[in-house]
Amino acid sequence: MQTAAPHTIDLVLAGGGHAHAVFLRMWAMKPLPGVRVTLVNPAPTAPYTGMLPGYVAGHYTADEVEIDLVRLARFAGARLILDEVTGIDPESSRLRLAGRPPLDFDVCSINIGITSRSGLAEGDGAQRVKPMQPFAEAWDDYIHAVAEGRAAPDVAVIGAGAGGCELALAMHHRLSEVSRQPVRVSVIDRIETVMSREHPALARQLRTQLDRCGVAVLTSHTAERVTAEGLVLDSGETVKAGFVASTAGARPADWLEASGLQLEDGFIAVDETLRSLSHPHILAAGDIAHLSHAPRPKAGVYAVRAGRALHANLTAILSGGDPRAFRPQRDYLKLVSLGERRAAGEKWGVALSAGWLWRWKDRIDRKFMARLSDLPAMTGPDAVRGQVALGVRDMERRDMLCAGCGSKMARSALDDALGALAPPRRADTVKGAGDDAAVLRWGESGEQVVTTDHFRAFTPDGYVLGRILAVHALGDIWAMGAAPQAGLASLTLPPQSATLQSRTAREVLAGMQSVLEPAGADLVGGHTAQGAEFTVGLTATGLVPQGRAIGQDGLQPGDALILTKPLGTGTLLAGEMRQKARGRDVAAAFAIMQQESGAAAATLAPHARAMTDVTGFGLAGHLGAMLIASRAGAVIDLDRLPVLEGALDLIAAGVVSSIHGDNLAAAGGVLELSAKPLASPRGQLLFDPQTAGGLLAGVPGDRAQQCRAALEAAGYAAAIIGRVVPGPVAITLGRL
Repeated sequence: MQTAAPHTIDLVLAGGGHAHAVFLRMWAMKPLPGVRVTLVNPAPTAPYTGMLPGYVAGHYTADEVEIDLVRLARFAGARLILDEVTGIDPESSRLRLAGRPPLDFDVCSINIGITSRSGLAEGDGAQRVKPMQPFAEAWDDYIHAVAEGRAAPDVAVIGAGAGGCELALAMHHRLSEVSRQPVRVSVIDRIETVMSREHPALARQLRTQLDRCGVAVLTSHTAERVTAEGLVLDSGETVKAGFVASTAGARPADWLEASGLQLEDGFIAVDETLRSLSHPHILAAGDIAHLSHAPRPKAGVYAVRAGRALHANLTAILSGGDPRAFRPQRDYLKLVSLGERRAAGEKWGVALSAGWLWRWKDRIDRKFMARLSDLPAMTGPDAVRGQVALGVRDMERRDMLCAGCGSKMARSALDDALGALAPPRRADTVKGAGDDAAVLRWGESGEQVVTTDHFRAFTPDGYVLGRILAVHALGDIWAMGAAPQAGLASLTLPPQSATLQSRTAREVLAGMQSVLEPAGADLVGGHTAQGAEFTVGLTATGLVPQGRAIGQDGLQPGDALILTKPLGTGTLLAGEMRQKARGRDVAAAFAIMQQESGAAAATLAPHARAMTDVTGFGLAGHLGAMLIASRAGAVIDLDRLPVLEGALDLIAAGVVSSIHGDNLAAAGGVLELSAKPLASPRGQLLFDPQTAGGLLAGVPGDRAQQCRAALEAAGYAAAIIGRVVPGPVAITLGRL
């Protein structure tokens, strides 16, 4: 959905709330050419709070109530940065983030939601309902404990507003389904009247349902603290509870106080166009905004409507036009779940409850989620039309060309090209092409390891891309047992304004440096260019004592094969490009690609007879190269392969990298491709190209468990996946 126009303006969306989700969906349909949109959110998904009671009650799964921001951002042509906003400097137009350098913007929109207050007079201990994700995870853990008999079905809810009563009824329903013991649910509030802010007619409907379910309502009580026995009240009474939830009030982010933005009760004060009253290049919507021209309660319906206004007004602001006024409705139909599949509804003072109202609410909620989830499929380039040269039709691919290591040239073509090279002539060239890196003699007793890597960008997030590239390039250095020394960057940026080029280059270099510096290496410069695609590269050097470089040619029968990272990045990146991978699975893949291998190399190097990093040619390709160099065979146990979540599902659905077929064909020299297990998703994983993949080492069999345990202690998902056997050179599948 991205346009071909060069980017000239940075629009940053802080937070993945409902308003920004609606904005992105509309932006995908009608973007403004020249704008680079960046969404910043701590998680790859955003929960739809309107379906929280249904989730708590067990009516919905996690996937059904989560907005997949990874897929939505890809569809909208937006960058997604998975990080937490910790501050904003309106004067310098800079957003501060928790885990990376600040982010510059020209225009910023804030939709970060709110946090529930603890509702306690002393300390903490209550599970705040907002933000929803940690609350949902804590609730799931509690439900499992109750179902297994490890916890009693006793809960307390702080706050007797409509949200608190709705949550209490949902909890009662779910606990009644999973527990064989009597369920005890209590609602506590310091005020005297239940649902004091709601119309009395709606309050009566909910109170009737609370009484019918036996939910205890304790008003005119203040919750003091949470203990092992339950919730202690100001009266000294303890309400028995193994789970305490709080819906008590709304608290804006603490960092807003120091932001310099004009606030109202801690919320960002905006005008009728949703612009900050103090800084018009900053907008706000949803619960975090205070509508100065038309104050409204904190409700999701206003955030959804604000998303449409954001699209219109940001388009106007970014193109030099005039934004329009946002006029939220004064009243709306309130639909409140009653735990079971019934709901109460109220508008204009008329209220009733019925099963058909729940079905209506369910239909509304599912329709909203479908708009953000059922996105048109992304397709590859159109086929070439008309008369073409011989061979073109054979080369046509309907699928998109992958990025990362999935964009490498075929192994057969590479081997053919390298085979034409003359052998090294210099006396100080110890190893040339064919191993992980070249090895040059350095001084009297040292050797220098030299390698280079580059790939097409698979994410527009320059910082993460720089980190992954650095991990990927240093993999060759670490695989040879060398200490990283220096790096030279190579950047090709698509057409952008000079300002955005500078910002992008700074992001990429900062990402590279965040990996190189802890590894003991300097980023010493590089080269830049403009081109049609965003491409990043890094040349790296390392130092190793003379004769100590670990090659691929030392495997011996009896050695155990250890892999330090899970497989599956190739298919997950392919799935993300096609909008078929789950956002949380993609986020996990990005995290594993950023995991540095320095500590793993330090653990393995004293024991490894041979070592390599598993990258573009897949596990089968890289292991095959080791076996050929070592003149040995290997047995691989497919069930021992560590796998990233979601990878096998994608392979089973036919989603693989564009180089997957080449890797499969190239493996025919060392692997019997007709073996039945290879047709399984786990078998196909052998040919999946890895970006910033793990180290593959052969260590003496009697040291394998010691090495694996040390790797696990260092934070690696390491596994012993096979063993080396006497020749001939071949990979066979079997049990360890």
